[in-house]
Amino acid sequence: MDELSLKIHKIAMLLCFDLRAQNQVLKKGVVDEQASSTSLKEQMKQREQSLRKVEQEMDSLSFRNQQLAKRVELLQEELATSQAKGQKSKNKGDSTSQQGLQQTQSVFDEDLQKKIQENERLHIQFYEADKQHRQQESQLKVQLEELERDHEQHQAIVDGLTSKYMDTIERLQSTQARLEVKSQTLERESNECRVQTEECQQQLRKCQSELNRQVKQSSCVIQEKVPFNDTNVAGQALGFVQDIVVALLNFHSYTEQRVHIYPLDSSIEPISPLNQKFSQYLHENAAYVRPLEEGLVQLHQSITEDTVTVLETVGKLKDFADHFTSYTHFLQKILPYQLKSLEEECRAPLCTSSLISKNQELQSDMKRITSVFDKLHSYIILLALPSELYHPTGLTYSSAVFTQLAACLHSLHDAVKEMSKHYSQKAGLEQQLPTVTQKLCTTNECLLASLGMLTNSTDKIATFFSNNLDFFTSSTGYGPRGGVGVFNPLQAESMLGNKKKASDYMQAIRKPRAESVPYREALLNRRVLTSSTESRQGLTQQVVASQEKIARLEQEKEHWLLETQLGRVRLEKESQRIQDLETQLSSALGGGSPASALSLGLGRPALTSLDDGELEERGVEKDAMINEESREQLIKTHYMARVGELTTQLQVSDSKAVNFHAEVRHDTHVLTQTFPITSSFL
Repeated sequence: MDELSLKIHKIAMLLCFDLRAQNQVLKKGVVDEQASSTSLKEQMKQREQSLRKVEQEMDSLSFRNQQLAKRVELLQEELATSQAKGQKSKNKGDSTSQQGLQQTQSVFDEDLQKKIQENERLHIQFYEADKQHRQQESQLKVQLEELERDHEQHQAIVDGLTSKYMDTIERLQSTQARLEVKSQTLERESNECRVQTEECQQQLRKCQSELNRQVKQSSCVIQEKVPFNDTNVAGQALGFVQDIVVALLNFHSYTEQRVHIYPLDSSIEPISPLNQKFSQYLHENAAYVRPLEEGLVQLHQSITEDTVTVLETVGKLKDFADHFTSYTHFLQKILPYQLKSLEEECRAPLCTSSLISKNQELQSDMKRITSVFDKLHSYIILLALPSELYHPTGLTYSSAVFTQLAACLHSLHDAVKEMSKHYSQKAGLEQQLPTVTQKLCTTNECLLASLGMLTNSTDKIATFFSNNLDFFTSSTGYGPRGGVGVFNPLQAESMLGNKKKASDYMQAIRKPRAESVPYREALLNRRVLTSSTESRQGLTQQVVASQEKIARLEQEKEHWLLETQLGRVRLEKESQRIQDLETQLSSALGGGSPASALSLGLGRPALTSLDDGELEERGVEKDAMINEESREQLIKTHYMARVGELTTQLQVSDSKAVNFHAEVRHDTHVLTQTFPITSSFL
């Protein structure tokens, strides 16, 4: 939970940093846009001021132009009057006055021309300035609208991101609070589980100590009283011996094949009489090697669960020892021929000094292997001796024999390993000879493979004997009464028969004990059951009372629904009767509508045929109808209120019944959980 809260805190921090960075960028963009907007507004104000100045100048110029136009008109009028006067008084003027008038006229014309040109220039400037101002104003308005749109978009993005990140922060805060609550709950549960774990560990230690005590006691009983044969160990030994038998068969067969190939090839020229005799003996190797496997198979088959397996009762071990004796004699018989055959190889013309040394090493290896097999034969004979010659005190040196047998197997492995190494070196040297053949190389490879297999097999069986030496040397733990002497086969058979009879007798008289509960747990369970039964009975009574009340309320509800329907029927009948009375009244008043009849009756009293008594009776009937309608309305209102009240009570009763049902289910669930736990502790 700490890692999860740290991750959530890191995510929140990263989101805050991102929000701050984006908010700063957006704020900077908004500030820049606002600055550009204010600058554009200031430029627009300046343009408006310059426009107002130009307009003022235009107004002044137009006013000045109007003055000049008036002045020109006055001057023209004066000129016209002067010309008229000049025509009338042609003879009165002189040349001096005409020149003055012409000069004055030329001055006015020149001044007027200048004013007209200046006015035209000012009009052109005003038009260009106005046009430029309008263009700039339109451009500024477009830019202002774009900036306002960008500002609105940016503001919307900022608002959206702010709301989004605020929601994210709130959600993360709520998640963090929920996770904190969950972590506290889990921590509390972990503390409770830790306490329960400690209690369970204490109970487990007690159970383990009790079980160890029982196992120790049972082991002592089994070791002292029950014969047990571990057939798995015998099966492993059989497998290793079978591998050794296969390796020996291959070694002898390929040695025979090599004798026919080297130093002389029997397919080309005859081999020496010595090698012929050696080959003849090697050809008989299966008759000596195969019985080893068969004897051990028979020994393994004789070891079953229904037999007492000790050296005195294993008769098949003597047969295996006899087969091993014959194989040892076979090795001693072929040993001189092996040595002479190696000497003959040394006398070959192409035999080098290194080959001679390797042949000498192989001769010593052959002698060593034969002596090791001879030692193995002696130890196996000693182990098979008790089954042949029974002695009351038994074999006291069996542990020493097994120890020496394991050491002898290690010596056999070392000797075979040395011979395999020397043979490999010899095969490498022979491949360098010029007269070597493919047949010889193949035979050497097969010989090396068989020696490798023999090395691995001897290593496995030596390791197996060393690892199980305690098993072989341990005592059986049972024997004749008083602990003196050992079993003979007849005693073992009698003991097994008696043990089987005793086992059958114990199974016949043994009765299964009835399951019981400890006294304290029974008292505790009784209290829980009593309280649960009382609470269950109380809840059952409450549920029954609630059901009766609900049934009664349902009946009352149906009753009042029927009353309501009857009231509605009565109301319809009364309304129909009122309509009939109104119809009769209208027909009595002249066939018109009730309103027109009443108006006629009020307006024209002479035409009505009703007297005062009838009017009073109809007024009383009308009051009675009004009172009856009000009474029916009151009854209807009362019934509706009563129905609503009963519906509310029914809903409350339903909720209480549901609550009681939930409590009953909870108590039942607690009881069902309590009793299995109690039974599990039993």
